[in-house]
Amino acid sequence: MEKLISSKHNIQHVPESYILPPERRPRQVALHSCTCVPVIDLYGNIDRNRQDLVQRIMEAGQEFGFFQLTNHGVPEELMKETVKVAEEFFQLPVEDMASFYSEDPRKGCRLYTSIDYDHEKVHFWRDNLRHHCHPLEDHVGEWPRNPTRYREVMGNYAVRVRELSLVLLDLICEGLGIQSGYFEGGLSKVQIMSLNYYPPCPDPALTLGLPKHADPNLITVLNQGAVPGLQVLRDEEWLALEPVPNAFVVNIGHALQVISNGMLRGAEHRVVTNADIARTTVASFIHPSNDSLIHPAALLVYRCSLPLYRAFPYDEFVRKFIKDTRDGEPPMKEYEIS
Repeated sequence: MEKLISSKHNIQHVPESYILPPERRPRQVALHSCTCVPVIDLYGNIDRNRQDLVQRIMEAGQEFGFFQLTNHGVPEELMKETVKVAEEFFQLPVEDMASFYSEDPRKGCRLYTSIDYDHEKVHFWRDNLRHHCHPLEDHVGEWPRNPTRYREVMGNYAVRVRELSLVLLDLICEGLGIQSGYFEGGLSKVQIMSLNYYPPCPDPALTLGLPKHADPNLITVLNQGAVPGLQVLRDEEWLALEPVPNAFVVNIGHALQVISNGMLRGAEHRVVTNADIARTTVASFIHPSNDSLIHPAALLVYRCSLPLYRAFPYDEFVRKFIKDTRDGEPPMKEYEIS
């Protein structure tokens, strides 16, 4: 438990094990807020302007791999309560969190720090609680009981965000021109909730909360609260994605990039720290089951005559993704067909 960054109180200097080599550090100049990533109104358009809505989602997924989503059907109060119970969990005494701490990534409900603490060369400035959510009744018994409302709030939130994610995947089916329901079953079987805690950092220029990476899964729906820190890579420039009130940040993962045969892209992003205030975020990841075979959709290959990626078992890819993200290597390279 002494590995948790939140257990290191009154830190005046960044520990050497968290200092990145110069080429991996965040730029020390202030970045402009990114206003170019689209902000999309979901339920204001899904019935009246569905074709335009689908087009906007596809364009955002092609150009940025990211968009922010408003009018999405998840109540604002539930979004705030979810971040609040996440904050309360990380504020618990260390001994109250100890039973959840594990270095085993196979554990269903797991508290850990950085990415792969025992094997990485440099650590990252975040603690993380991660657990499975679907089906809810199969997993909720493993979740924390403290804070007392954790299971109630996070359970309601998980169900609502999964419903939203499946709506988005259906709209993406339309945009790709593949059959409705393509992502049902094994391809969207797994939902994982990831609670990230980034404490104040004495020198944000030396470290990162998370390194440059794209997510391995299908689609991520992020509740980033009110504190900025997320940056998106576009044209070799890092852009700060400022929080929009009551909006989700949605991004495309590697698995969806492959299934779309490159029509959508998993954009690289990272998290920077700040010296003044802690940042707590809650991300919902929709994953394929471990035994799913990930490959470009046959209809998309037929249209363009060749696949851009070779097929791979999803569990194999996730293992490679964790190692490559830890080491700063691109995980998709060996799956590309040149």
